[in-house]
Amino acid sequence: MLVKALMVAIFAATAIGVGILCRKHAGSVSGFILGGRSVGPWLSAFAFGTSYFSAVIFVGYAGQFGWKYGLAAAWIGIGNAILGSLLAWWVLGPRTREMTQRLQASTMPEFFGKRYASKGLRIAAAAIIFVFLIPYTASVYNGLSRLFGMAFGLPYEVCIIGMALITCVYVVIGGYMATVLNDFVQGIVMLFGIVAVIAAVLAGNGGFSEAIVSLSQIPAENSALEGAFVSMFGPDLPNLIGVIVLTSLGTWGLPQMVQKFYAIKSGPAIKQGAIISTVFAAVVAGGSYFLGGFGRLYGDQVTFADGAPVYDSIIPTMLSGLPDILVGLVIVLVLSASMSTLSSLVLTSSSTLTLDLLKDNVVKDMSEKKQLIWMRGLLVVFVVISAVIALVQYNSSITFIAQLMSISWGALAGAFLGPFFWGLYSKRVSKAAVWASFIVGVGLTCGNMIASFVGTPLIASPINCGAIAMVLSMAIVPLVSLVTKPVDFDMDIALPSRKSATDREIETEMREEHMPELNPR
Repeated sequence: MLVKALMVAIFAATAIGVGILCRKHAGSVSGFILGGRSVGPWLSAFAFGTSYFSAVIFVGYAGQFGWKYGLAAAWIGIGNAILGSLLAWWVLGPRTREMTQRLQASTMPEFFGKRYASKGLRIAAAAIIFVFLIPYTASVYNGLSRLFGMAFGLPYEVCIIGMALITCVYVVIGGYMATVLNDFVQGIVMLFGIVAVIAAVLAGNGGFSEAIVSLSQIPAENSALEGAFVSMFGPDLPNLIGVIVLTSLGTWGLPQMVQKFYAIKSGPAIKQGAIISTVFAAVVAGGSYFLGGFGRLYGDQVTFADGAPVYDSIIPTMLSGLPDILVGLVIVLVLSASMSTLSSLVLTSSSTLTLDLLKDNVVKDMSEKKQLIWMRGLLVVFVVISAVIALVQYNSSITFIAQLMSISWGALAGAFLGPFFWGLYSKRVSKAAVWASFIVGVGLTCGNMIASFVGTPLIASPINCGAIAMVLSMAIVPLVSLVTKPVDFDMDIALPSRKSATDREIETEMREEHMPELNPR
């Protein structure tokens, strides 16, 4: 117990210390929410990865989908690495950085407002973010608290309050730079931690070969396939594909993920960040789902409710027999993943609400100092709200982490993915097409959720519903734009063909500012 408590204490002290060191970077709005657009490839890549993977992945998704699909769940991690990380960086990264800088857009709603010349779209996007990021933050608390309960025997409420306080302190003090520096430290912990945990779990089951043999002997429900849980595509390929689409394509339309491209400092840094982020995702996501694939070996120890396993209990059950030093490492690993995601979510929510809803709409003449005060205050408010929802959700009918995450991801990415992607690449996008994507993404996700509460859902799986919403968003925007008037927007001004023009302008300004005058005349 002393070892585990000491590891957590050192981790918490480090996080707060980083926040204090970064306070000088948080004196302006750009510095507080984007780090002054000067973040390097390593910090950006780790910030992207740690925001991507939280306790939702490690505890909720790895447990649930490892149980359902066996070792085939590792395909989800592969999809996250290739589609969710590598292609996202290659396709979105350069254009996002260039266009948002030239449009002077700091948030996704501000991008929509300026790209499509619509204040209404900006306000609507901000409202969607405000509503649907909160359930995701609640799910982050849930996964962490289950592991803390297993390791320390602490009440659920204590875990939530502790995590909320630590995260709130370092983000309020240091802003985006404190977040990305902590993400880097936390990402290193996640990389080493997942490798150590996999090795320990396999060793506890007689090694890799013995674990595979044992898993192959477990029959799959509603499947005639023998050894389904060790097969290449598992017992349920269609639903596995739905999970891959939701968790991989979703990053392309999530505001807290895309914002990482706003802040990176240069074109070459994006190329480096793409590789780093992909390797990180392959190890962390691939390792988590691979670990979850062995969950069936603990079927006699997992908690069941109404004849079905409590998915959120599977990974904690697998880890409960590990040595104290490894349990402590796991706690720090999941604490790292959860706090990095939570900090990114609340920073995105507070900046969006301040800059896109309150500024010039509710509060007139909001100076930069007032903007910082509002963002810090709202950041605290969002942390408190998400913590309260997490406590309420703990005793509600929505007990699985995966459900909360899929609803949030489906609504946000289902609304934003098409308008954001086509807004970067096409000048023939109409306002009507963007509104149609917003309505379909939010409407389909919420309608399906409401239908599930009152009777039979339209789409049985909320995960498949979210995946369908994303695909529809990509299709709706160009189709509606064909029959409606496109926004008059000069792509050459926002995104000039000479890709290095901005970098040369910045270099010229730095020379004029810092270098001595060589010719007095």
